[in-house]
Amino acid sequence: MSSFQIEGGHRLRGDIRPQGSKNEALQVLCAPLLTTEPVRITNIPDIADVNHQIQLLRDIGVSVEQNGHGDYTFQADRLNTEFLQSADFHDRSARLRGSIMLMGPLLARLGKAVMSKPGGDKIGRRRVDTHVLGLQALGAKFDYDAREGLFHITADHLRGTYMLLDEASVTGTANIILAAVLAEGTTTIYNAACEPYVQQLCHLLNSMGADISGIASNLLTIKGVRSLHGATHQIQPDIIEVGSFIGMAAMVGDGIRIKDVNHEQLGIIPDAFRRLGITVERQGNALFIPRHDHYEIESFIDGSFMTFADAPWPGLTPDLLSVLLVVSTQAKGSVLIHQKMFESRLFFVDKLIDMGAQIILCDPHRAVVVGHDNKMRLRASRLTSPDIRAGIALLIAAMGADGVSTISNIGQIDRGYEDIEGRFNALGAKIKRLD
Repeated sequence: MSSFQIEGGHRLRGDIRPQGSKNEALQVLCAPLLTTEPVRITNIPDIADVNHQIQLLRDIGVSVEQNGHGDYTFQADRLNTEFLQSADFHDRSARLRGSIMLMGPLLARLGKAVMSKPGGDKIGRRRVDTHVLGLQALGAKFDYDAREGLFHITADHLRGTYMLLDEASVTGTANIILAAVLAEGTTTIYNAACEPYVQQLCHLLNSMGADISGIASNLLTIKGVRSLHGATHQIQPDIIEVGSFIGMAAMVGDGIRIKDVNHEQLGIIPDAFRRLGITVERQGNALFIPRHDHYEIESFIDGSFMTFADAPWPGLTPDLLSVLLVVSTQAKGSVLIHQKMFESRLFFVDKLIDMGAQIILCDPHRAVVVGHDNKMRLRASRLTSPDIRAGIALLIAAMGADGVSTISNIGQIDRGYEDIEGRFNALGAKIKRLD
């Protein structure tokens, strides 16, 4: 198992670019299954989860041609239906959360699909009810084999309908959209997720000939079409990585410019860091974060305690609460981090407490951070990455700590961040990968 060895205390300076969005890639990679024509997708991040999804497509029978770094052409004109029934497919799809989004397009294209209960980060309960209920509303029949952990889904004919989702699930919304574009009639999805990833999936499908309106809202209208054609699509910059870089720059930066960001897709992410007292300057298509020897957490207008809580888009994404928590440890003041969506995501704070952070874990969903105001540095420690986002947060903490830290299980970080040590080292960090 690989690990990182991090020599803390080095200030980072220079320019860095975000990779293509991981969450968008996992969704748009499913779209080529809906047509026999070529679909070209660029700016695909070279990370473990996305590469796993691409390999699944190859195994299904999709022709995959790499045109250059992050540039692929997919053509699903000869699907391998036998592999879809194999234990190998079920085993491999169980390792990746994004694999569940293959269910919608396979159902629309073939009239049936068999999927394993999806894997992914171990951050708490992650229901698949929204996927099942939405596809059932379109006319699908489900059977769950609890012993094998397999979902069997069939549909002789998909028909559009009105549905009110039980939660604004991002992957659930994507799965329903991927099935509904080829359904007969009109599908209306209320309480749909409207994250930038879902917006981009809708734009790609429309460029393939779909008819989706209401994009960027929680009310989507999809008029089914008989077939889709090929298209070209560019994945947007990863907003979670942009937020991670803002946190890194605040903790250990000596002037960091994050280049080629899409400001319109960042939502309230920059403002969340500003409420921690961090200066985030907009410079053309870039963000500049100057050196911060001190930054002070704001209070609310009525003087009450600052709280960061995750919420469906355009609220604050849960994927950045781990980074906000780490950055808060060196701020002046106190803040409550309220992770509403996943009950196991804050359990990594015990590692920060061992490093000297002052954090009270109130319950599985809430933690109070009392900032050090950079007067008491974190100390080096031996750490383990429990999931992607906690992993990058611990890496940022280790870069700001006194001494040499090690982080094991960095395969979790590799699932979401491309060559992260190479990009940070180019700014002046001292990170070594150990096999």
